[in-house]
Amino acid sequence: MIAILVAVGAAYGTHLLYTALTLGWNGARPGPHFVVPIRSARHELRDHLAQSGLGTTRPVEILAALTIAWFLGAVVCFALFGTAVAAAVGGTMAATTPIAAIRQRRQKRLAIARGSWPRMIEELRLLTASAGRSLPQALLEVGLGGPPEFRDAFASAQREWTLTTDFPRTLLVLRDAMADPTCDAICETLLIAHEVGGSGVEHRLAELAMDRREDAKYRNDVNARQSGVRFARRFVLLVPLGMAAAGLSVGTGRSAYQSPLGQAAVLTALAMIAVCWIWAGRMLQLPGEERVFVQ
Repeated sequence: MIAILVAVGAAYGTHLLYTALTLGWNGARPGPHFVVPIRSARHELRDHLAQSGLGTTRPVEILAALTIAWFLGAVVCFALFGTAVAAAVGGTMAATTPIAAIRQRRQKRLAIARGSWPRMIEELRLLTASAGRSLPQALLEVGLGGPPEFRDAFASAQREWTLTTDFPRTLLVLRDAMADPTCDAICETLLIAHEVGGSGVEHRLAELAMDRREDAKYRNDVNARQSGVRFARRFVLLVPLGMAAAGLSVGTGRSAYQSPLGQAAVLTALAMIAVCWIWAGRMLQLPGEERVFVQ
């Protein structure tokens, strides 16, 4: 047994020496170590705001909205339960309302994008292959005639193209404004076709349109099946609050809420509502697409 361990150690050491000298690998791993770049929270926030159509919104404005929501939630909970602890917890839960609104707006715009991109890609393919449009002209023409949610981003790209006639920079402006995975794939395809040339761009765009169409169909089917569950998830929020409000008018309900046992029950109920809401949201969440060729 010892001889086997010594032989394995000698063989692994020989492997490390050989790969270090010939391939330049470092460390004691059997293979090279690849550092996967992790996007910062600032970049992720910027992408989420861009996907929500709020790309020009500053973080301080979001913070102000959270503060106002917290204050209103705290006032309502204090009026219901009459204690500062319940007000603080209720305010914290209410502060998530702007975040939920931004997320819902983002999901709606992404759904519109998923439904619109296949048609726009087909139009782009026809304009470049049959109508003889140049790639920049076809892209901007299709985008400005697309959904209203896209037009601001394509208008910014058109201004960049008019001022610089630099197609890579125009695509960069469009990608930053859209922050959309499909837009990334289209821009990379058009950039390669513009710089390298070739006749394969029409085939690539056709494949991309088909892939986007199938993905949109799958997501629409899943969302339709989840509609009843999503309604029940929202209904769960209303029932406890309605029962709490009704309890105030029954006997000594308000004083019962202000007792230590009542406050413990209120905090427990609020915590259970928050946990169930988050858990149900994670169960219903579909895997999102990752952006490509971004830093």
